[in-house]
Amino acid sequence: MRPLALLLVAAGLLAAGCGSRPGAVKTSAVKTDAVKTVTQVHTVSTADPVHDAPVRSARRAHAVQVTVVDGDTDKRVRGARVTIGSRSARSNSRGIVLIPLLRRASYLTSAVKHGYDERTVRLAFRQKPQSTIRIYRRSLQWTMYGADTQRTQSQASLKVRPPFRVVWSRGLGSLIEFPAVVKDGVAYIGNSQGTISALNMRNGKILWKHPTPNGKMASSPAVWRDQVVVHGMDGHVWVLRRSDGRLLWHYTLGSPIESSPVVIDGVDVFGAWNGTITALDLRTQRVRWRRHGGCKITSSVALAGSTLYIGDYCGRLLALRAGNGALRWSQSVNGRVYGTPAVSAGRVFVPSSTGGSLTAFSTRGRYLWRRSTGSYVYSSPAVANGRVFFGSYNGVFYALRASDGATLWSHSTGGPISGAAAVVDGVAYAGSFAHRILGVDARSGRVVLSFPHGEYVPVSGAGKRLLLHGYSRVFAVVRKR
Repeated sequence: MRPLALLLVAAGLLAAGCGSRPGAVKTSAVKTDAVKTVTQVHTVSTADPVHDAPVRSARRAHAVQVTVVDGDTDKRVRGARVTIGSRSARSNSRGIVLIPLLRRASYLTSAVKHGYDERTVRLAFRQKPQSTIRIYRRSLQWTMYGADTQRTQSQASLKVRPPFRVVWSRGLGSLIEFPAVVKDGVAYIGNSQGTISALNMRNGKILWKHPTPNGKMASSPAVWRDQVVVHGMDGHVWVLRRSDGRLLWHYTLGSPIESSPVVIDGVDVFGAWNGTITALDLRTQRVRWRRHGGCKITSSVALAGSTLYIGDYCGRLLALRAGNGALRWSQSVNGRVYGTPAVSAGRVFVPSSTGGSLTAFSTRGRYLWRRSTGSYVYSSPAVANGRVFFGSYNGVFYALRASDGATLWSHSTGGPISGAAAVVDGVAYAGSFAHRILGVDARSGRVVLSFPHGEYVPVSGAGKRLLLHGYSRVFAVVRKR
């Protein structure tokens, strides 16, 4: 019986094998005296479309941490949108955001919040999975001569005033006639020899220098997007890359340009010695329009609404249509206009060098008042809170009531004042040829600063830090605690 049993088992197995098909599941039952056990045997076809693909292990995401900090105030920024590739999140109350990445590597990382300019930097998360990105509040920057397009020479958002403490200083090799402009923690400033320097606002380190050929410069640059726009007395407009000072392109006018840039929707508008006013499109590198005024221009352009205001050596204030340069109206003052008009609260304030005066018009061209000083007025005025401030070659720094020109206070500086006045945090500043900067409380007329370095322009700055301008050196100062 034993051989017969083996034969029956073998036949059963053979029958089971012949009846199987790929992918089928068969159940065989083996009986014992005590228990019945069911065993399932799975056979998988090599042609199965699901299991035919290579088996991949799950990829783990690695979270990286980005801390968003206000670059000027060093405070952490809550609610900033941080984006790495296609992933983004908002920073918490501590300015921190965690974002999962499939691998830690170098990524372009951007951060932005309402009131701040978007900033994009490359962060190396492999080396630093916890990194920091600094963003900058738009209202705390000083991106052009005069602080704004109206050339008010007033920066209302900066909250820093004397007493000061010097945190660093930097020599620039030759005369500084016009102030630095500041954007995203970097100051850009030119000297009389035509060299533009980029300075780190935190420590004064020179990030880059760009000398212009046959250089001579008597204007401030302007920052537009990732570019620095520079006007030269050699008759060129130089457009540099902000990150490293590399020349991107230049435009040749052929006449000295003493007018500082004002950039309006990507168009740089400026005057020149040959009497022309040019609107140069920085995107297309082409002239949008040009007006021939016939008289030498050193004044910069001020913009209010859709009207441009500029003075010339014929003693005229020209009001032009911003879109095409068409003349809206013109008015005369009592001498050449060297400095730049300031526009505020429906009034235009125009300095006259040979006329020795400051004249006020309405923005529609109506004469309002004139204040004579008996000496050259090269100084461009500053306007803030219904007051106008300017200096004269007689060495006097004036504060007038904007509505009627009445004198509110005046101070002798000990030397001629040639550069523009400026107002920051309720303090009016003037530099003089007595080699000092005077700071006066704008409302009370009380002197709050006498800084032992100065010459032409007094101050610019950003965030919690001001730049005081000496003859050939800038001083970064903060509020003394």
